[in-house]
Amino acid sequence: MSPFDDALGPDFGSADSPAPPPLTMEERAGVLDDLAELEVFRTLLEPTGIKGIVVDCPDCEEEHHVDWALMQANLRQLLDEGQTGRHEPPFDPNPDDYVSWDYASGYADGIAALAERDEPSGRPTGKHARDD
Repeated sequence: MSPFDDALGPDFGSADSPAPPPLTMEERAGVLDDLAELEVFRTLLEPTGIKGIVVDCPDCEEEHHVDWALMQANLRQLLDEGQTGRHEPPFDPNPDDYVSWDYASGYADGIAALAERDEPSGRPTGKHARDD
């Protein structure tokens, strides 16, 4: 399950709707961690042709393909406003150009494991990609 299961956010109605409660310190820390992870994923995967993350939308029960910049903007908006707005997904995206959060995390872990194995000291660091 991705931290972005509702990354596209619910429909919050009119501008007159009350603002959502502010994020707790734990929630803010989680979003900041997600932003850091997203940057790692983008750095590793964008050069391979991956354009972003695929998100399962609980509202419409369909997958949405969210590019790196939009996912980052959604997370920043979540930090600033406590919610994300609804954004249009790309028109007719190629699903092969997007990966799940879990896939991206596993890919980053694999790259970290290779780097750890090739560490000149020969000593593993024991760090998981999410530990940074």
